[in-house]
Amino acid sequence: MKPLLKWAGGKSRLLPIIVELINRYQWRRLVEPFAGGLSISLGIEPDKALLNDINPYLINLYKQIQSGLTRSLDMHPQHYYQYRDRFNSLISESIVNDESAELFYYLNKTGFNGLCRFNKKGGYNVPKGSYKTVNYVKSFDEYRKVFTNWDFQCGDFSNLDIKEGDVIYIDPPYDDGFTQYSKEGFGWHDQLRLVAWLQELAVPVIASNKSTDRIKALYLDYGYSIKEIPVGRSISCDGNRKPVMELLMSNYII
Repeated sequence: MKPLLKWAGGKSRLLPIIVELINRYQWRRLVEPFAGGLSISLGIEPDKALLNDINPYLINLYKQIQSGLTRSLDMHPQHYYQYRDRFNSLISESIVNDESAELFYYLNKTGFNGLCRFNKKGGYNVPKGSYKTVNYVKSFDEYRKVFTNWDFQCGDFSNLDIKEGDVIYIDPPYDDGFTQYSKEGFGWHDQLRLVAWLQELAVPVIASNKSTDRIKALYLDYGYSIKEIPVGRSISCDGNRKPVMELLMSNYII
């Protein structure tokens, strides 16, 4: 299935290569510590999956769809700032429910360039996008069916309960560029912490990231095999859609 959301850094264009790698372990549960827009999981549609993200509003949307979320908002772009204010009022009151899920979906589809950005106080601050038309789904039912046996969790990757029969795909925030998908951010120390955590797990790992010298060096130091692939961007946080070099890495031979 196509991703439900627009998501900066989504991996739809790497999907055929990643599917081929993961299908070597298709009997295993797929684990994504950085689930994002679910382009890989929806492209593969595994029977079982553990999908995690640090963004509670993203995971709430997926859980609400899993529980039968229906569309009730008038999804017209003219409501954008009214709905953004309402969403931020729910955030300020720590309310995460079906209303905040539908608002998050609307804001993602209507906001600028597929960007998901929060300020340091936790407020959603993406401006309205300039679109002639916005294709909102009429129903979440098809996604609900696919989500049936998937486990959605919200938190730091290190809290995930990894099983012996899992295969992990990681797509953390780029080393070089925008990392403020949540108010906590994701810095270089988190990149180091992530690879050290993966090293403790006796499961196959497939990883992707923007090609930078220190990411290459980091994963090579841990014995990963690496391929460098040019990838065109359909969405970016700053409007720049020039191709970037992407690293595809694994702890087994690619």
